[in-house]
Amino acid sequence: MSAAPEVRVVIPARYASTRLPGKPLALIDGLPMLVRTARQAEKAGFPVLVAYDDPRIGAVLADFSVAALKTRADHENGTDRLSEVARTCGWAQETLVVNVQGDEPLLPPELIEQVARTLARHSQAEVATLATSFVENDPRSPDMVKVACDLAGYALYFSRAILPWVREAKTPGKGFPYLRHIGIYAYRVRALLDYPQMAPSPLEQAEKLEQLRFLEHGRRIAVATVAEAPPAGVDSPADLKRITAILRS
Repeated sequence: MSAAPEVRVVIPARYASTRLPGKPLALIDGLPMLVRTARQAEKAGFPVLVAYDDPRIGAVLADFSVAALKTRADHENGTDRLSEVARTCGWAQETLVVNVQGDEPLLPPELIEQVARTLARHSQAEVATLATSFVENDPRSPDMVKVACDLAGYALYFSRAILPWVREAKTPGKGFPYLRHIGIYAYRVRALLDYPQMAPSPLEQAEKLEQLRFLEHGRRIAVATVAEAPPAGVDSPADLKRITAILRS
């Protein structure tokens, strides 16, 4: 029996934010958000590394003894940043890297474990991600990405539009068990190393969804479903207050 692959967690962090300048260092109940996210991710039991682009982030992480790596500031997305980390650290091709968003300080560590297990179990996949059923939310919302999967649990397509369109449904968004994509990923290192060499693809550019680049280049993405979506992350000052209230309760 082959040994289980090594798993690492990387949190890409970019200082600039249009809606919340300096977002990674915004305080949540007295602690920088990025530090909270890293400590929450550590509960999954895997090594955690923050990949940052600005010295101000590095200084704060050092103060809190959070493992970190300075990366280039010109990356277009988090996957590019992870690629640099994997290459710099020299991780083995089959190592699994879980990408945790820095603005999700309440992400359940069980989801980190599940997305890593999903990729380890699907040998034909180079990427894994999670999805959940639509319960209270409307699948017609372009703010919520939908995913359609084949019968073996591999992604067919991701879209901000209704996916699929149920032709005979009387009400759009009804009549099908739509899946809402949850933006946590696990990658094999070999896929991360290949990513910068893959040309940006038409569907990726149309939908503004970087995971479509893998599908358009023939790479498989395994999808596992979870019972419910994690708490929403931070995009605005109101979100900071919301998460602070949750922590204090």
